[in-house]
Amino acid sequence: MLDYIYKAVGFKKGEHNIKTEFIAGLTTFVTMSYILAVNPAILSESGMSKGAVFTATALTSALATILMAFWGKLPFAQAPGMAINAFFTFTIVKQLGYTWQTALTIMLVVGIIYTLIVLFNIQKYIVKAIPINLRYAISVAVGLFITFIGLQNSELIVDNEFTLIQFGTVKAKTVIAFVGIILSGVFVYKNIKGGLFISIIVCTIIGLFFGETNIPENFSLFAWPASVKETAFAFDFTNLLNTDVIIVIFTVLFICIFDTMGALLGMAAKTGNADKDGNVKNLRGALLSDSVSSIVGASIGTSAVTTFAESASGIAEGGRSGLTSLFIGILFIVSLLFSSIFLLIPIAATTGSLVIVGVLMINEIKKINFDDMTEALPAFLTIIMIPLTYSIGDGIMIGILSYVLIKTISGRFKETNIAMYILGALILLKFLLG
Repeated sequence: MLDYIYKAVGFKKGEHNIKTEFIAGLTTFVTMSYILAVNPAILSESGMSKGAVFTATALTSALATILMAFWGKLPFAQAPGMAINAFFTFTIVKQLGYTWQTALTIMLVVGIIYTLIVLFNIQKYIVKAIPINLRYAISVAVGLFITFIGLQNSELIVDNEFTLIQFGTVKAKTVIAFVGIILSGVFVYKNIKGGLFISIIVCTIIGLFFGETNIPENFSLFAWPASVKETAFAFDFTNLLNTDVIIVIFTVLFICIFDTMGALLGMAAKTGNADKDGNVKNLRGALLSDSVSSIVGASIGTSAVTTFAESASGIAEGGRSGLTSLFIGILFIVSLLFSSIFLLIPIAATTGSLVIVGVLMINEIKKINFDDMTEALPAFLTIIMIPLTYSIGDGIMIGILSYVLIKTISGRFKETNIAMYILGALILLKFLLG
């Protein structure tokens, strides 16, 4: 039985190590477990039941990541995406004035279209169309983005009315984060297995003395999850033909595809699951796990699913096969009953692992051809725009559009394939339509 599972998730005895894969899965789960608290908090702003969304988030994340293990055989975790949940609440519901039921229906339609794209293998042409220098740039940009997330979560970087961001004030949260960064760096240098996870645990314990790790008075190790009855299949199809809804569907679809594709292209090489040209093995299965889970997620009450960039923390720990994803999926199931334990970990405790991931991923910048401006400029824009727009999808779209434009205007249009022109036109249309 175990041998069958190992084969099904791409685990190879002798090449991979079970303990390493488990620690990698645990590290990724702990690093991204904030989604179990943040996603319900954001979606509940739209009027949805917070408890129901928590259960839907955990179940959808578990399903998506387990499907990733068996269909993609890759060490990546999936869950409702941060950019999409904010879009769900603050754009579709609060700005456009639609109900959360309509928003869930939009997520369902996006999942169905996304699944059809993968089933008809259209994504293959999208990936192959992306030039190699842009692929390297995506990897670097994802690393910077992950680091930026960590620094922001720990308030080492904060908002500024005039300059947008600035260095945060020194306080307990920032001290814990900085300790985590140094500890993580030392553990990686010393090649200590599970070093990033150990750093998270140490910082969580330190947080007890600084008031950052809070144990509530009614703390309980065990709690039954809330029912999803209130949000399950709560669809409203009446507004689907509205122009702005069609634009929203198109926008969310682009975010889903490019977020997941960008994360996979950016990190697969670190796992040995990409060829010399950066093509990801089992990409179709990985994307299908994403799209199918988005359909299921919408059906039980949460926003669309994407591949989490925080998966890189587990990859840094040595996660190489789908066994890592299987462990993560199981932990999401366990979290339904022991959510109170996982939610004790302060977000600042994860900063060190996210920063180290950025250090490891920026190495790909050496492979980018900066001697040719028509290659260098789109690559640079991709690198800078992914963290600054806080979106892998938007950053990739800007990179692709700039690549098509500079090659065409410079008279080197023959170097750009037809698929890139089609992508460029669709991206331009998306930006013009808002």
